[in-house]
Amino acid sequence: MMTATPLLDTISTPADIRRLAPEQLPQLAQELRAFLLESVGKTGGHFASNLGVVELTIALHYVFETPQDHLVWDVGHQSYPHKILTGRKDRMHTIRQFGGLAGFPKRSESEYDDFGVGHSSTSIGAALGMAVADRLSGSNARSVAVIGDGAMTAGQAFEALNNAGDMKVNLLVVLNDNEMSISPNVGALPKYLARNVMRDMRGVLHEIKQHSTKVLDKLPASVKEMAQKAEHTIKTIASESEHVQQSLSLFENFGFAYTGAVDGHNIGQLVSVLKELRKREGPQLLHIITKKGHGYQLAENDPVKYHAIGKQPAPESAGATQKQPAPPTYTQVFGQWLCDQAAADQRLVAITPAMREGSGLVEFEQRFPDRYFDVGIAEQHAVTFAAGLACQGIKPVVAIYSTFLQRAYDQLLHDVALQNLPVLFAIDRAGIVGADGPTHAGAYDLSFLRCVPNMVIAAPSDENECRLLLSTCYQLDQPTAVRYPRGAGCGAAVESSLHTMEVGKGVVRRKGKKTAIIAFGSMVQPALAAAEALDATVADMRFVKPMDEDLLATLAQSHDYLVCVEENAQAGGAGSAVLEVLAAQGNLKPTLLCGIPDIVTEHGDSTILLDNMALGAGSLQRKIEQWLQQYSRQL
Repeated sequence: MMTATPLLDTISTPADIRRLAPEQLPQLAQELRAFLLESVGKTGGHFASNLGVVELTIALHYVFETPQDHLVWDVGHQSYPHKILTGRKDRMHTIRQFGGLAGFPKRSESEYDDFGVGHSSTSIGAALGMAVADRLSGSNARSVAVIGDGAMTAGQAFEALNNAGDMKVNLLVVLNDNEMSISPNVGALPKYLARNVMRDMRGVLHEIKQHSTKVLDKLPASVKEMAQKAEHTIKTIASESEHVQQSLSLFENFGFAYTGAVDGHNIGQLVSVLKELRKREGPQLLHIITKKGHGYQLAENDPVKYHAIGKQPAPESAGATQKQPAPPTYTQVFGQWLCDQAAADQRLVAITPAMREGSGLVEFEQRFPDRYFDVGIAEQHAVTFAAGLACQGIKPVVAIYSTFLQRAYDQLLHDVALQNLPVLFAIDRAGIVGADGPTHAGAYDLSFLRCVPNMVIAAPSDENECRLLLSTCYQLDQPTAVRYPRGAGCGAAVESSLHTMEVGKGVVRRKGKKTAIIAFGSMVQPALAAAEALDATVADMRFVKPMDEDLLATLAQSHDYLVCVEENAQAGGAGSAVLEVLAAQGNLKPTLLCGIPDIVTEHGDSTILLDNMALGAGSLQRKIEQWLQQYSRQL
């Protein structure tokens, strides 16, 4: 039975919120948080971050005239309350499912989603663009960017601050300070904010300055003396606390008027402060303090674990059969290999851009803390930092999601590849990722990597191949990349050795007739399944660069038809590389390219998405059969 939410049920648009009396807002916040706890428990999704911004979301829609005013959420992990309050409450049971609501703000989904997001640190730049556009068109609409202190560690956020502070625009940046991204924040900026234990002292001193003289004049002499001593003590503490002055001046030096810190769970105070800030001209920054997971004790105590949750299973019956343990994920295989390789080679260090848990680095950090580097949400810096380490004989492994490596492409090219430095990129979440949708899909890495000089690119077909290729690429004295998908593979037994293989050599997994399926990485298993019905040959290429040219020549000469299969954008991907090799050899044969089509992928179950792209075993078989029939009719 759903929790009763009588007030929330009356809210269809933010205009309905603005019709409420201020004293009703705490009840709305209570009901909204209760609805979140129940709905996300059923669907899964981002959790603790949404609980932390309930009051802020209500206050923003209460004060600002959305959608005329613009509200831009950074990353979008915290956008569920916003979705619920903007007419999507009845569809929250579909979130992150195929055909349902997106897990992030999406412009095509609602007029209240001013900017589509998924990667961090873009909100200030996007909101600034909207503010400038309004100024140019003569509109007096307001723009608000909501950014967490974790996202504020990225350089793009400061680039936007630097630009905005020198412009006459009506822009409000709300800095949501909860000391977390997914993991606890790292770096100097979070410590800088956290040290400011007296960050509201500025307001106190301002009030003293404005009112103390006339108030003190009315007090008896003894009380007046006591109050003067208290005022002096406060001023002395503040003057001795240099970090307070620095923290206040940090954003003001960027040209922003600073307000804060404000309790982000005190909805009355938030509304009052936001109403005042909406009247002000020029760049404004509001610093609020929130608790990630607020209102749910388990999430408050462990915000890392509850950052995102899966669909909660129904209670098992007394006689339920115990499930077999799940096979290890590729991420877990990588994490174990990394620890084993580090034990064998003191030169190895691991680098992550704020993805310790997601990239499988928890055990490594515990065992090798001096060789573990979390650089914050700063992918570009992560790669250049790795290049600097490699210059001095260190062997860096950069653990990064495919979608996030896109943000560091210039650094990968200029700082690593052109200097031929031995940096290994362990690229997780390659291909379709499912519920997180197109912003997190690793659909492009083969295309953008294979044109980079000096790069070696490997794509393992199962868990043991992943470990084997990681060991092989790590030993090379040049830039390398091993890309692997999200989740578990086929359940292959994983050896504990650090053996290597010959670079650039593939292997035939099945011998058949007439048709050869040239498969890369995660597509080898679907290709093998399809090949049984087609009696086709299947080659596991293992490497995208360098390509096994001898194997390709043999396949082309001994088969009538070729099929290339990859979980990557078809444009410029591994299939294109195969055609380039065969064209140079003069071995071109009728060839079908199967990959991610030239579309923006959807969110939803990965099995459904892959099947819709003819990359599942059954759909791949049908596509090949149809192509062979069509091609034979053309002859």
